[in-house]
Amino acid sequence: MDNRPIGLLDSGVGGLTVARELLRQLPNEEIVYIGDTRRAPYGPRSSEQIIEFTWDMVNFLLSKNVKMIVMACNTATAAALTEVKEKLDIPVIGVILAGATSAIQKTKDKKIGVIATQASIRSGEYQRTINFKSSSIEVTSLACPKFVPIVESNEMHSDIAKRVVSETLAPLVGKVDTLILGCTHYPLLRSLIQETMGEQVRLIDSGAETVRDISVLLNYFLLNSEERQKCQHRFYTTAGVDSFREIAEKWLKLEPLHIEHAEIESFNKEK
Repeated sequence: MDNRPIGLLDSGVGGLTVARELLRQLPNEEIVYIGDTRRAPYGPRSSEQIIEFTWDMVNFLLSKNVKMIVMACNTATAAALTEVKEKLDIPVIGVILAGATSAIQKTKDKKIGVIATQASIRSGEYQRTINFKSSSIEVTSLACPKFVPIVESNEMHSDIAKRVVSETLAPLVGKVDTLILGCTHYPLLRSLIQETMGEQVRLIDSGAETVRDISVLLNYFLLNSEERQKCQHRFYTTAGVDSFREIAEKWLKLEPLHIEHAEIESFNKEK
């Protein structure tokens, strides 16, 4: 039995979609979450910057004595997962493999769409992973740079959000039967995405799929099987606490939440 918490990192609030699924599937596990909201979005940034920022978050989580790190961010996964895994002696899990695998299983017409940040699309990780597993699948990728700012500004239910989602996804409508939400922010726009793509299109939440893999790994190695009276989840943001709290409480349906501001650059030590 391992009572240490699970660490989750994301460029902002998007990783809360992974946290919610983790809380549902693994209620006895404690979470330490860091969202680098001050420097979000990561999508337009260079690979070098994304790797640097990811290490800031990784080292912050290591200071909290976590037993596992979940990169609840597709952009960080695409840029930094391999490097971080090689340098740490605790499990590090990303969100791309699980999402790609699920999409392969769900598609009927072998036409999969991937929507993600510019950096994730530029990396080509989803297409490589899917085609490595099944070369016959046609993958269509689309960067959606306006989606993350909509979520981070808590405008998911606005008329602006509806228009942006509809206009952005227009090139994919009627072209795919399965769509990977390749950014953990995107499930917060799920209803608008589904409405635009049509009910016949299967949406794959890469973060939720990843939690299933986490559960399997914990069952074999690190599970805390002891039922807790109360888990002491901790959430940190590099920007304002109030705006983070508003989204987190609505999405996680947990009150009160332990949320603090964190300065994480100081944790970017020699790797």
